[in-house]
Amino acid sequence: MNKQELENRLIDFAATIIIVASKFEKNYAGNHLAGQIIRSGTSPALNYGEAQSAESTKDFIHKMGICLKELRESFVCLKIIEKSNLTSDLTNLTIAKTEANELISIFVSSIKTAKTNLK
Repeated sequence: MNKQELENRLIDFAATIIIVASKFEKNYAGNHLAGQIIRSGTSPALNYGEAQSAESTKDFIHKMGICLKELRESFVCLKIIEKSNLTSDLTNLTIAKTEANELISIFVSSIKTAKTNLK
Protein backbone atom coordinates (compact mmCIF):
# COMPACT_ATOMS: atom_id res chain seq x y z
CA MET A 1 0.00 0.00 0.00
CA ASN A 2 1.40 3.38 -0.92
CA LYS A 3 1.10 6.66 1.00
CA GLN A 4 -1.83 7.93 -1.05
CA GLU A 5 -3.81 4.72 -0.60
CA LEU A 6 -3.27 4.83 3.17
CA GLU A 7 -4.25 8.48 3.29
CA ASN A 8 -7.43 7.68 1.35
CA ARG A 9 -8.27 4.86 3.78
CA LEU A 10 -7.79 7.22 6.72
CA ILE A 11 -10.04 9.82 5.08
CA ASP A 12 -12.69 7.17 4.36
CA PHE A 13 -12.41 5.98 7.97
CA ALA A 14 -12.92 9.55 9.24
CA ALA A 15 -15.98 9.95 7.00
CA THR A 16 -17.44 6.66 8.25
CA ILE A 17 -16.90 7.78 11.85
CA ILE A 18 -18.74 11.04 11.16
CA ILE A 19 -21.63 9.12 9.58
CA VAL A 20 -21.81 6.71 12.54
CA ALA A 21 -21.69 9.55 15.09
CA SER A 22 -24.39 11.53 13.31
CA LYS A 23 -26.85 8.71 13.97
CA PHE A 24 -26.32 8.39 17.73
CA GLU A 25 -29.18 8.74 20.15
CA LYS A 26 -29.56 12.34 21.24
CA ASN A 27 -28.86 12.02 24.95
CA TYR A 28 -25.95 12.80 27.27
CA ALA A 29 -24.02 9.60 26.49
CA GLY A 30 -24.73 9.86 22.77
CA ASN A 31 -23.60 13.48 22.62
CA HIS A 32 -20.49 12.78 24.70
CA LEU A 33 -19.36 9.75 22.70
CA ALA A 34 -20.22 11.40 19.38
CA GLY A 35 -17.82 14.22 20.19
CA GLN A 36 -15.19 11.80 21.45
CA ILE A 37 -15.31 9.45 18.46
CA ILE A 38 -15.32 12.33 15.98
CA ARG A 39 -12.16 13.75 17.59
CA SER A 40 -10.29 10.44 17.78
CA GLY A 41 -11.65 9.08 14.50
CA THR A 42 -10.70 12.06 12.36
CA SER A 43 -7.35 12.70 14.02
CA PRO A 44 -5.38 9.88 12.32
CA ALA A 45 -6.02 11.28 8.82
CA LEU A 46 -4.91 14.74 9.90
CA ASN A 47 -1.85 13.50 11.80
CA TYR A 48 -0.84 11.21 8.95
CA GLY A 49 -0.61 14.31 6.77
CA GLU A 50 1.77 15.78 9.33
CA ALA A 51 3.80 12.56 9.43
CA GLN A 52 4.39 12.86 5.69
CA SER A 53 6.15 16.17 6.37
CA ALA A 54 8.18 14.89 9.31
CA GLU A 55 11.51 16.58 9.83
CA SER A 56 13.31 13.36 10.73
CA THR A 57 12.73 9.64 11.13
CA LYS A 58 12.24 10.16 14.87
CA ASP A 59 9.64 12.84 14.15
CA PHE A 60 7.93 10.49 11.66
CA ILE A 61 7.81 7.70 14.25
CA HIS A 62 6.39 10.11 16.84
CA LYS A 63 3.64 11.38 14.52
CA MET A 64 2.78 7.86 13.35
CA GLY A 65 2.57 6.90 17.05
CA ILE A 66 0.00 9.64 17.58
CA CYS A 67 -2.04 8.20 14.71
CA LEU A 68 -1.82 4.75 16.28
CA LYS A 69 -2.94 6.02 19.70
CA GLU A 70 -5.94 7.77 18.15
CA LEU A 71 -6.88 4.66 16.17
CA ARG A 72 -6.74 2.52 19.31
CA GLU A 73 -8.85 5.07 21.18
CA SER A 74 -11.37 5.04 18.32
CA PHE A 75 -11.51 1.24 18.33
CA VAL A 76 -12.26 1.10 22.06
CA CYS A 77 -14.83 3.88 21.71
CA LEU A 78 -16.55 1.96 18.89
CA LYS A 79 -16.75 -1.10 21.14
CA ILE A 80 -18.32 1.03 23.90
CA ILE A 81 -20.82 2.45 21.39
CA GLU A 82 -21.70 -1.06 20.25
CA LYS A 83 -22.11 -2.44 23.79
CA SER A 84 -24.26 0.50 24.88
CA ASN A 85 -26.51 0.38 21.79
CA LEU A 86 -26.04 4.07 21.00
CA THR A 87 -26.64 3.57 17.30
CA SER A 88 -28.88 1.48 15.13
CA ASP A 89 -26.46 1.84 12.20
CA LEU A 90 -24.76 -1.49 12.81
CA THR A 91 -23.51 -1.74 9.23
CA ASN A 92 -21.32 1.37 9.41
CA LEU A 93 -20.36 0.56 13.00
CA THR A 94 -19.06 -2.85 11.90
CA ILE A 95 -17.25 -1.30 8.93
CA ALA A 96 -15.60 1.26 11.24
CA LYS A 97 -14.52 -1.38 13.77
CA THR A 98 -13.03 -3.60 11.08
CA GLU A 99 -11.23 -0.71 9.42
CA ALA A 100 -9.90 0.61 12.74
CA ASN A 101 -8.49 -2.82 13.52
CA GLU A 102 -6.84 -3.09 10.09
CA LEU A 103 -5.43 0.42 10.29
CA ILE A 104 -4.00 -0.32 13.74
CA SER A 105 -2.15 -3.30 12.26
CA ILE A 106 -0.81 -1.17 9.40
CA PHE A 107 0.46 1.52 11.76
CA VAL A 108 2.05 -0.97 14.16
CA SER A 109 3.91 -2.51 11.23
CA SER A 110 4.92 0.84 9.76
CA ILE A 111 6.25 2.12 13.08
CA LYS A 112 8.17 -1.12 13.63
CA THR A 113 9.75 -0.82 10.18
CA ALA A 114 10.66 2.84 10.75
CA LYS A 115 12.27 1.97 14.10
CA THR A 116 14.27 -0.83 12.47
CA ASN A 117 15.43 1.53 9.71
CA LEU A 118 16.45 4.10 12.34
CA LYS A 119 19.03 1.73 13.83
